[in-house]
Amino acid sequence: MNKTIQLQDLGNKDYKETWEYQEDLFTGIVDLKIRNRREELELETPNYFLFVEHPPVYTLGKSGDVDNLLLSEKQLEAKGATFYKINRGGDITYHGPGQIVGYPILDLENFFTDIHKYLRFLEEAIILTLQEYGIECGRSEGETGVWLGVGTPFARKICAMGVRASRWVTMHGFALNVNVDLGYFDNIIPCGIRGKAVTSLNVELGVEKVDEAEVKAKILKHFANLFEATFEKS
Repeated sequence: MNKTIQLQDLGNKDYKETWEYQEDLFTGIVDLKIRNRREELELETPNYFLFVEHPPVYTLGKSGDVDNLLLSEKQLEAKGATFYKINRGGDITYHGPGQIVGYPILDLENFFTDIHKYLRFLEEAIILTLQEYGIECGRSEGETGVWLGVGTPFARKICAMGVRASRWVTMHGFALNVNVDLGYFDNIIPCGIRGKAVTSLNVELGVEKVDEAEVKAKILKHFANLFEATFEKS
């Protein structure tokens, strides 16, 4: 089992280009697994972890409702935002500047074959990271992601998640609001959940800007511990 994960920070990159890149990496792992099975080989499958920040974009998961986007095509253009229907789970979400997006493209057979556990570990890596900033957060039953104020009238989401998996290979991932312009979330019903707010780490800490490189380092530390993995820059 290969527990080394190749880390790539793509910087600010167009959503569609990144999606296509993810698909290429994902397909490469799946094809290698098929070849191993067909030819009775034991070639090592790679794992990847992509960090990226996207220009403003709204994405709708395969089970989502397009009515949760509250903008017309012209209004999207006016805001300099784009919209894509994509092949992950979940409903609608927003990606944009000031948000740390992580796409783990893993062969879970290198770690464990349990999608539920995988999602919980993604959440836990974010929860542990936020706790280092003194932020009390956790899970909301039936709602994937990381929340603050669960069970109160002030419940608010700080990290959205949605994944795709096939043959135990994952893609898509999480989006953690760190220094985000929360006004963009007013144009959607986030994750299709009415009546609950969205927040960002800088807002919760009462500061203008949080060091995103520091947040990334903390996420990687907790991710590596949970998955018993090592990261290698590529």
